[in-house]
Amino acid sequence: MNAPRTASVVLAAGGTGGHVFPAVALASELERRGISAALVTDERGSAHGDGAGGIDVHRVQAGGLLGKGVFARVKSVSALALGTFQARGLLKRIGPDVVVGFGGYASVPTMLAARMAGIKTAIHEQNAILGRANRMMASKAAAIATSFEETSSIPADAASHVSHIGMPVRPAVAAVRDRDFPGMEPEGQINVLVLGGSQGAHVFSEIVPQALGLLPDGIRQRLRVTQQCRPEDVQETEASFREHHVEAEIGTFFADVPERLAGTHLLISRSGASTVAEVLAVGRPSILVPYPYAADDHQSFNAHAVADAGGGWLMPQAAFDPSSLAARLESLFSLPATLEKAAASARAVGRADAADGLADMVTHLLLPRGGTDSRGNAA
Repeated sequence: MNAPRTASVVLAAGGTGGHVFPAVALASELERRGISAALVTDERGSAHGDGAGGIDVHRVQAGGLLGKGVFARVKSVSALALGTFQARGLLKRIGPDVVVGFGGYASVPTMLAARMAGIKTAIHEQNAILGRANRMMASKAAAIATSFEETSSIPADAASHVSHIGMPVRPAVAAVRDRDFPGMEPEGQINVLVLGGSQGAHVFSEIVPQALGLLPDGIRQRLRVTQQCRPEDVQETEASFREHHVEAEIGTFFADVPERLAGTHLLISRSGASTVAEVLAVGRPSILVPYPYAADDHQSFNAHAVADAGGGWLMPQAAFDPSSLAARLESLFSLPATLEKAAASARAVGRADAADGLADMVTHLLLPRGGTDSRGNAA
């Protein structure tokens, strides 16, 4: 689907990687099609977006309103007002045809400014429940793209504009999608990948080594673990794995996560949108432990969606203890067919072409009403 080379799109994203990464993926695809794209976020988000393939990144003020005292709320409202004023000036300079919001409170000023200016808007939701920022904008959006086929909290008056498109993933993830699930020989190596989000998760550093230490010798000796953890947890986590005689590689950051994901037999992770999208796109089984303090408990919704599809298992953090995890792992590692089936189920619902589909949706919005695209579809 093609649009005039003069077309321009602004992407508004919150300050986390989960919001910024799909926006950058869309921007790259739009630029490839000859459509100018710029990213607007806050100071946090710009750290993820700067240098992303030459895409222009702009910053505006923003303030979250959830879970704060009265004085903090006043400060946040002031930041929102200032950010909206900044965004109005920015949109006037750029002159976009469409503004696409990716959620997060840092997206709100730009989306509000677009609405005030009468600019067409669309939103993309990464999680299995529509986030509060996107919920605010949904009723006036011309199109809504979801990552999950079943997405909660979509306003009734916006339901007709919803399309299940998926969550854009990094090209390096899409590149390993066709890798077969690694075989599990009776005495062969078992690869386990543990990810805790961008900063690791302390609970994984505490629980995973202990749980693996409870496994029978025949399983424990076959394990090869890769675990991401916080810098302050590295030494203690390494010592715990040594104490339990489990071979493990510990790091605060792994640049080759797609390759490691392709080679793993099981992922243990939080259930943020980006991680879930990547494990489904590659097609690997997972044990997901939702972050219990996530806004609207959205990570639980994500994990339930994976479990309902047969691609993994949800373990609430309250039930994530060494003995429970060890029992689950012993059962899974003793029945390789169960892991293989979950891998196939994960891959069946995973998407590696979401950036292309999202770009199609946006390009359709750029067409003059009554026109047709290169495939003959009406605008």
